[in-house]
Order: sequence, then C-alpha cells, then structure tokens
Amino acid sequence: MARQPSSPPTPAKPATSGSDTRIAPDPLIVVLPALSALAAVTCITSVTWATQEPSAERTRAKRKAASALRDLETCCVGLDEVFSRLKRNRNLFGGTGAAAAAPIKFGVHGPRVTPDETRLFHQLMNDTVSMLVLATQNAFDVMAAIEDGELKPPEHVIDGLGEAQDTLNQLMGDKVALRVAVDSGAEIAQRLLGYVREIKSARAD
Repeated sequence: MARQPSSPPTPAKPATSGSDTRIAPDPLIVVLPALSALAAVTCITSVTWATQEPSAERTRAKRKAASALRDLETCCVGLDEVFSRLKRNRNLFGGTGAAAAAPIKFGVHGPRVTPDETRLFHQLMNDTVSMLVLATQNAFDVMAAIEDGELKPPEHVIDGLGEAQDTLNQLMGDKVALRVAVDSGAEIAQRLLGYVREIKSARAD
C-alpha cells in the first residue's frame, strides 16, 4: 500500500518585533469606567437613606420592576465578563515593568502592544462604555421601583451593596496599583451579580 505523503508543516507565525508595536492608550480610560459601572449598581444602597414619601407629582418609572431587574442582571453578567477579560490581559490592564507597582495615575501604565492587542483594547473600551450606560439606566429604574415599593430587597443585600461601594471608594482613595484595581473590580462584579439575583429571587417569593 502506497504511503500517503505527509502534509507540509504549518509555518510558525513570526514573532512580533518591537517595531510591530505601538504605545496603547492609558488603560485607566477602560478600568475607571468599568469601576464606575460597578459603582452605578452599588448606588442602589442609597435608597435606604435618600428616599422620601412618594408624591403625586413624582415621575413614574417607565419600565416595570421585573424588566429593570432582568436588564440589570444581564448588565452585571456583562460587567463580570469585562473584568474577567481585563484580568486575562495583564499586559494591557495589569501594569507592567517599572510601573507595575505604581498607583492608578494617568500617563503611567500605557504598554507597547501588538496590532491584535490594539484591537482588543478598543473592543474592551466599547464594551465597557456600553456597560456603564446600561448599568446607570438599569440601576436608576431599580432604585425607582424600590422607592415606589415595587421591590423590597433583603436587608443583607442592601448592606452588601453598601460594603461594595465602600470598597470602590477605598480603591480610589488609596490610589492602589492598577492590578489591584482590576482584581478588586472583578471580585466586586461577582458579588453584585449575586446581589441582583437575590433581589430577583426575593421578588419572586
């Protein structure tokens, strides 16, 4: 039986040289909006002290509570994925070289990146900004539903949201390293997703 000729080996992709890279925009322009999107969700806790008795003149919510909660949950899933991708791409969003231990500060952390990393950077920027807009609108509608008595979150959920908000404030106040900001944001994103799902479960009960 004749031996079949072997397929030619696939040529290896040439290694990217320094001449193939560019300086990326500051990663903080992605990380800070991502943290702000988390903060938009944690703002739900403010209804415990900022709410007031409803009046006839107050604008009614445009969406039902169930729709707002469903969309907020979807948004939290998106934020969880955004932070997972930030963690997976340390070269872009973890701080590298001498700047790895530097506090979050504009103009410090921009690395040299390949064309593929450049595309990833802009994709994450688009996804993050979208999540910020959605988180703000959905959290607002959930807060309105709580004020109007349509939703009654468990007390421990409100406390948990407040603790997450305090952690975000501490990250900003302490000016932590970029890697710490990303890791902390990822942990908070998972917590917020759990809290929103608990609110949904409590409403169903």
